Amino acid sequence: HAHISYFGENIKIKYATNASGAWVTDTVDSTPWRIDNSSLTIDTAGHAHISYFYADYHSSDLKYATNASGTWVKTTVESRKGAWGNTGLTSSIALDKKGRVHIGYYDKSLMYATNASGKWVKTPVDKSRNVGWYISLVLDAKNHAYIGYYDATNTSLKYATNASGRWIKTTVDEDGDVGWYTSLALDTTGSVHISYFDATNTALKYTTNASGEWANTTVGAGSYNSLALDATDGAHIGFFDPLTYDLMYTTGIR
Repeated sequence: HAHISYFGENIKIKYATNASGAWVTDTVDSTPWRIDNSSLTIDTAGHAHISYFYADYHSSDLKYATNASGTWVKTTVESRKGAWGNTGLTSSIALDKKGRVHIGYYDKSLMYATNASGKWVKTPVDKSRNVGWYISLVLDAKNHAYIGYYDATNTSLKYATNASGRWIKTTVDEDGDVGWYTSLALDTTGSVHISYFDATNTALKYTTNASGEWANTTVGAGSYNSLALDATDGAHIGFFDPLTYDLMYTTGIR
């Protein structure tokens, strides 16, 4: 069944699913000023877990909502005073095998939050200023996090993981203004695959470290994108072509 979180009319975060056989929509949260940029994952029982940006006239927040109890329960994970902040403006959420929440998010730099200990613990991942836009986070079988993200200061694609027990950061591509709209996936061997936008050349790019080194490939014209891998680790990417305004799909990349 399909599950979608999205920005709806009248400044609302909404949720839709066809799990009942017909499309049912629900309002998760609303605000009189601004609410935006959600990330969704589904647990093994089919419950939704959503991270999103919330701002009112007093603060900007990273919020988390779930309907696991039968009704929507909302939690403020991080909050900054001031109506014009960007805390949580981009985020990416994942659940581990025990249903615990892991979120990568922007708060002037790249941050990581998890409630795996029973309470929210927030950790800086990349302390450089103005990094952590367009985040894509996934977990491996051991609950290690892998994050692709954009460094706006250096206009580059970066990647971070805590698989070694501490956060290791890598610049993957710095050829032009690259790293927008990242989408990250892990293959069956644990190698990383990332699709992303090259703003300098209006191009969709793809990279992987499956060979032991990062290999970057230009796919074609494309910006907003979403990447998935099949059972043989072949890449499948849906993306927007900004030259023709078409929804596109490509596969066969390895």
